[in-house]
Amino acid sequence: MGNTAEKDDHRLPWRMLGWLFVTQIAVAFVGRSLAPLGPRIAEDLNLTKAQVGTLTAAVFLGQSLTSLPSGYLADRLGSRRMLAALTLLLGLSFALASFTNRYAWIVALAAIGGLGYGAMHPTSNRGILYWFPLERRGTAMGLKQMGVTAGSALAVIVLFPLALHAGWRAALLVAALTVLATGLIATWHYRDPEKGQHGLPFDRASDPSFSWSATLSLFRSRPLWGISLAALFLTGAQMSLTAYVVFYGQEHMGYPPYAAGLLLFLSEVGGSVGRVAWGFISDRAFRGDRWRGLMIIAVSTFALNGALALLPAKTSFYLTAFIVGWLGLTVVGFNGLWMVQAAESAPKSLAGLASGLSLSIGSLGVVLIPPVFGWILDRTGGYRWAWGFLAMLALIAGGWLIFARKSQNTVSL
Repeated sequence: MGNTAEKDDHRLPWRMLGWLFVTQIAVAFVGRSLAPLGPRIAEDLNLTKAQVGTLTAAVFLGQSLTSLPSGYLADRLGSRRMLAALTLLLGLSFALASFTNRYAWIVALAAIGGLGYGAMHPTSNRGILYWFPLERRGTAMGLKQMGVTAGSALAVIVLFPLALHAGWRAALLVAALTVLATGLIATWHYRDPEKGQHGLPFDRASDPSFSWSATLSLFRSRPLWGISLAALFLTGAQMSLTAYVVFYGQEHMGYPPYAAGLLLFLSEVGGSVGRVAWGFISDRAFRGDRWRGLMIIAVSTFALNGALALLPAKTSFYLTAFIVGWLGLTVVGFNGLWMVQAAESAPKSLAGLASGLSLSIGSLGVVLIPPVFGWILDRTGGYRWAWGFLAMLALIAGGWLIFARKSQNTVSL
């Protein structure tokens, strides 16, 4: 009897991770739906490339605004209550967006939905830090973060063809109803631990390490600022790839719509693999050193965007797909390492808040950079300068990573 209970306790963290993973897929399925639906929305509403980028940016503007307060709420209320609230807000906002004809209203509702989308990360990150010890945390975070790219890939597979046949509004409504149903089921099954790993109390109000002085110390953490600013540029590059790779395949390379959509799918599949692989590598090969993996990602992002900038029109689909897939493995797959490094930059009692602060800063890249990418396309009429712009951002990200690592080493000394 005791052995059975012990075995159940051993499996419980993974079951809870499973519900976080399923919810993350559903949240990404709707939150990332505007990328595959972008060409159809642009055609229907006669939008410019910059306006298409603004649609995606609106979601992440909401994420940026809510990440810090939702991190605080996750620390105070727990992950279970937050899962219910965020899926309800995200699903209702996107459901309403599917019924409007006005671009401004779609942008506003996307931003409101982004409040729920952004709350998912600190909510789920907090759950992982309390369910898993250090030596398994990178892998667990990578698996959870894989839900983002898995949801994005699912949006391409399901919503892209659905939009071609039934219109983007029907596709968006399907995504919204999916996250509402998933949130209800996951909230019913997920529960917060009474105690985290190593006996840490769940109740934030009784935890003496939670104080406003400790909270304010996060704003003075150089490693946290460094990883967050690096993430700003990398997430901007990531979402620019996601928002415009379908346009790139159709307009620059001349691929048919299904092949251009396949490029987006490959980038998301690469990101799904990368989020797990980088977490596993950082746990096992790098022995918990997340910085090494992040630097490899920044350098690879620079090189691969440079390669896309130099590819001539009508390049073989297989070569383009190879480069885009590797970009997915790196810049789309870096989020797990970012999240665990940000969470580990603070005391465990402030993990949700640290994740929220980092997300607030990092999400600004998704707000600012895709519209700039689209503006470059509108002004130049081509993709070379736009991809070159992303390569430059990857170099800047690498500089911030070096700063953050040196700051952490100085603090450790």
